[in-house]
Amino acid sequence: MLNIGWFSTGRGPGSQGLLRFVQDRLAIGLLDARIQFVFSNREPGEAEGSDQFFELAGKYGLPLITLSSNKFRRALGGRFADHRDEYDVRVMELLGEFQPDICVLAGYMLIVGGDMCRQYSLLNLHPALPDGPTGTWQEVVWRLIETKATQTGAMIHLATEEVDRGPLISYCTAPLTGSEFDVHRQALEQRNLDQVKEDEREEFALFQLIRQVEYQKEPYLLFETLRAVAEGRLSIRDGEVFAGTHSGRLGTNTFQGICLDPEIKRAMASEQIGSGS
Repeated sequence: MLNIGWFSTGRGPGSQGLLRFVQDRLAIGLLDARIQFVFSNREPGEAEGSDQFFELAGKYGLPLITLSSNKFRRALGGRFADHRDEYDVRVMELLGEFQPDICVLAGYMLIVGGDMCRQYSLLNLHPALPDGPTGTWQEVVWRLIETKATQTGAMIHLATEEVDRGPLISYCTAPLTGSEFDVHRQALEQRNLDQVKEDEREEFALFQLIRQVEYQKEPYLLFETLRAVAEGRLSIRDGEVFAGTHSGRLGTNTFQGICLDPEIKRAMASEQIGSGS
């Protein structure tokens, strides 16, 4: 059985959705795995979103461990970045009773320090293709609009001390083509994009369309990546990613991770059939 550690700030619906997506599938036996613990850098009562996230974890009966990063920073003074290593040490102490095989950063809003990266194999989800835009998901979407990209996707990489630069593990693609995209792009040609950003922000129709296309695949990418680890199709040891359990390193210049488009397509089709749609 694959033991999973789950790290999340639990800010909003996205964090809840990822936890719900994975746990509901584990509960019906779609994967020989379990979430061993849920950790959050917020504590009960700090924010409505995280309180809802904690309620969901409690509904599933998952062990919940919390340590407020805000309170930790205020107690020591200065910037949190100055105390990141101390915070991570305290987190690892709190999680000492658990021995996860792999951990997921699912809406965890802190940069993880080197000691934590070496202690745990941390999967980080980024809402773009391996050669796509960097930054927040909002920055990614605006960049896709600016460059008139015809494809996007999502990737999972191993978290390392170098932010967003860890070895690539898996990815999926999502086309940004078709009549609906064409209509919005044609309309945008008559407008100033900087003004659109200022006036409509994330409510801009093309922005919403691009985000939704990628967003709906993220949970599947995460689950299918966990499946690949559980089934031994890839493994992570000492900060490196390997094909299988012994050899064939991934994430190098000659191999760009596992494309999980076929697995995701089958999983999404199966669920549509099961729902009768």
